Amino acid sequence: MPNQQFETAVRRLVDRTSHQVGEEIARLRSDAGLSRLRVARAAGIDDTFLGRIEDGDAHPSTETLARIGLVLGADLAVRLYPNTGPAIRDRLSAPMLELLLGARHPRWQAFTEVSVHRPARGRIDLVLHDQRERITVAHELQSELRRLEQLIGWQAAKAESLPSWTGWTQLGEAGATSRALIVRHTRATRGVAAAFARQLRVAYPAHRRCPRGAHRDRRLAGRRVDLGVRPRRSRPLRAGPLTAPGQADRP
Repeated sequence: MPNQQFETAVRRLVDRTSHQVGEEIARLRSDAGLSRLRVARAAGIDDTFLGRIEDGDAHPSTETLARIGLVLGADLAVRLYPNTGPAIRDRLSAPMLELLLGARHPRWQAFTEVSVHRPARGRIDLVLHDQRERITVAHELQSELRRLEQLIGWQAAKAESLPSWTGWTQLGEAGATSRALIVRHTRATRGVAAAFARQLRVAYPAHRRCPRGAHRDRRLAGRRVDLGVRPRRSRPLRAGPLTAPGQADRP
C-alpha cells in the first residue's frame, strides 16, 4: 500500500503538471487570438471547464487534451522522464549494501542513496570517499544483470553527475572519481559476465576478483580508475573486506 508521503508526492506532481499544461494551453490560445468560448465549442467541451483547465484547477483526460490540441494546431505528447530512479528497490540491494558497509575500511566515508540532478538525474546506491587519497567511488548494486549496455551507460552518467549532489562540497577538493559495479554472484550473473566479458573489461578495467586490492592500491590516487567488483565464491552475498588505498590488510 502506498504511504502518505507517496500520496502527497502524487498530488504535488499532478497539480504541478496541471498548471504547466493549463498555462501552455492559455498561451497557445492567446497567440492564436481565440476566445475560450470559441476553442471550447470547437473542441466539444464546456467553456467553463476550459477555464478551469487553463487555471490549473482541473485534471483533463488525454482525450480532452487531444481535442484542445487539435483545435489549436498543437501536438500532444505524454512522456515519463527519468528522475531519481524507481521508488521500488531491488529486494536484495539492502543486504548487499549492508555487507559492503560492514566490510569497508574506516577511511572510506560512506554515503547511501545519493541523488544527482545534472546532467543526469538518478540515485547512486553507495558513494565511498577517501579524503586522504581524494578518491570517490560510485557503486551500483545489482542482484541481476539485465540490459547490460544500458546499465553501464546509466551508471557512468550518474557518476559524472556527482558534482550536482548536494553533499559534494562536503568531500573537499575534487579528486579522482571511479565506478564500481557490485553484482550478486549467481549462475545467471556469471553467464552474463562471461558472454559480455569484453564490454565489462572496457567499462570496469580493474580485475573483478580483487575487490580488496582495488580499494587499497595507492596507484589509484590521482587518476580515473573504474573498478569491477563482485562478491566471490559460493555464497550469494559474500564479499571481501574493502580496505583503504595504501593500507595493507589487517590480520
